Amino acid sequence: MIKIEHLRKEYSGITPLRDVNVEIHDGDVIAVIGSSGTGKSTLLRCMNLLEKPTSGKIWVDQDEITDPRCNVNRVRQRMGMVFQSFNLFGHMTVIENIMFSPVDLKRISRQDAYNKGMSLLRMVGLAEKALNYPDELSGGQKQRVAIARALAMDPEIILLDEPTSALDPAMVDEVQSVIRELARSGKTMMIVTHEMNFARAISNRVFYMDEGGIYEDGTPEQIFDHPQKELTRRFIKKLKVLELHMDNRIDSFITAGTELDHYCQQNEMTPKNKARIRLALEELVQQILLPRKPELQIHVTVEYSPQEETTNITVTYCGDRFDPLDSDNDLSLSVLKSTVDVLSYRYDLQSGKMNRIDLRIKAS
Repeated sequence: MIKIEHLRKEYSGITPLRDVNVEIHDGDVIAVIGSSGTGKSTLLRCMNLLEKPTSGKIWVDQDEITDPRCNVNRVRQRMGMVFQSFNLFGHMTVIENIMFSPVDLKRISRQDAYNKGMSLLRMVGLAEKALNYPDELSGGQKQRVAIARALAMDPEIILLDEPTSALDPAMVDEVQSVIRELARSGKTMMIVTHEMNFARAISNRVFYMDEGGIYEDGTPEQIFDHPQKELTRRFIKKLKVLELHMDNRIDSFITAGTELDHYCQQNEMTPKNKARIRLALEELVQQILLPRKPELQIHVTVEYSPQEETTNITVTYCGDRFDPLDSDNDLSLSVLKSTVDVLSYRYDLQSGKMNRIDLRIKAS
């Protein structure tokens, strides 16, 4: 079992990992997903001590590997690492690349290392390439050799950092096929990947990383079908999000309108969709809410799904209960309803007297 407590990693001007806390059980196959820059690769590199954590602790079984007295080489023998850039030794043949660490670190005989290396090459379908050099291989073949090299040390844990990101699309399947077979072996694995279908198919757990840590942890079904947290939902559904703040100042409407125009253009929305979004916000905010409550500070979230071509808007404001559907501005209500398929209101007294309106813009 791996246990991570309060892991933090800082670089100059950036802190990708702020507070990581998690337990990884023997045999877990974990897909690590999230936007670029959320610390996915940094987490793996801290786990095998290629990066020294700024603070926090990591245990592998009963051994605290972040203890300064820990034998780093012994830790790395327990954790195989597969990099996105292969990292093969160019001056060595394929079989020499695989034999090097077992002979150098584990003091295995060259014959035993050779026999094990050839067995692994047969497993990844590359026995005939044993005497080739890395620059004679395709990208997919190099990555399969890198996987065989990691397995040559008989690691308990295998860490794979974007193993297919440097490959041509035609080569991705051959590497994924090897990793799928490896996942059935019972070894503990963590795989950083941007391939969502692959992540779903191979793992029993998924970590979505954001805000400096593991933002959400669940089964593939939970994360991909029923994410519980807002940022996970936005990432999985590939939502394009715009946050606006509006009040009764003229310049706030001008700024919001400029940001909305840029957002619609950037996401290639149809003119009709853009017009409906603008009209809905104008009628709701300018004509209904602010005339009745000029002191309101209004927060608007626009979420557009390019895949489904749907636009949802959430409008929130604090204070006493005020339902726009009770407004006596019948004209603005009528116009507003003509632009949306869904218009709902709720009031949450428990979370600071929060008023919330949900809109779904009619499809173009």
